[in-house]
Amino acid sequence: MVLKNKAVQLWARRLHIYISMALLLVVLFFAITGITLNRPHLFVSQSPNVVDQQLDIPHALLRSEKGPFSPNRSALIAYLAKHGDVSGTPSAIDIFTDVDGDELLEGEISLDYKGPGYSATVFIDMTTAQATIESTNYGVIAVLNDLHKGRNSGEVWRWFIDISALLMVLFVLTGVCLLIPKKKTFQTGMKWMGLGSVITLLIYILAVP
Repeated sequence: MVLKNKAVQLWARRLHIYISMALLLVVLFFAITGITLNRPHLFVSQSPNVVDQQLDIPHALLRSEKGPFSPNRSALIAYLAKHGDVSGTPSAIDIFTDVDGDELLEGEISLDYKGPGYSATVFIDMTTAQATIESTNYGVIAVLNDLHKGRNSGEVWRWFIDISALLMVLFVLTGVCLLIPKKKTFQTGMKWMGLGSVITLLIYILAVP
């Protein structure tokens, strides 16, 4: 049988060992944050830290080639990142204007920022070119929980979760591969797997609403 081949067993053992060490902290992270997500009342972090700030926006950023009352989005986002003490991923920009001829009677720009355990709202009065920024940090536990879920964590982190999951699957499969040649141990392992599966199914049927 191919899985009993010495070369296959050698590579399975190497992969099993090295993957387990590479994923050691990753598995601990997801295990611990699984508990913090499942029992939020036991891990109440500090009250959200809300910070309000005012920021003057250069008038040049509030217009673009699209028109005198259409902001230069990329330049505005860059300015807020540099001077506004905001982080995370910015949303699309919402614009409200009330124009009489060439005169701006009223105008407001709004956008949100989202990050792990973090959010911010930005409102810009286009008549005064002043921004009001409200940033909220929800604490370390919220950051870890959002990272566990991949929430507001960016595309790179989502890829990290996907790759970690695939490596965990490979870790399990190489473990099974190592057990196959050991007939007695493999049979015992299969019994434990069957028992665990039955218990999990019963808990789901009897306990989950």
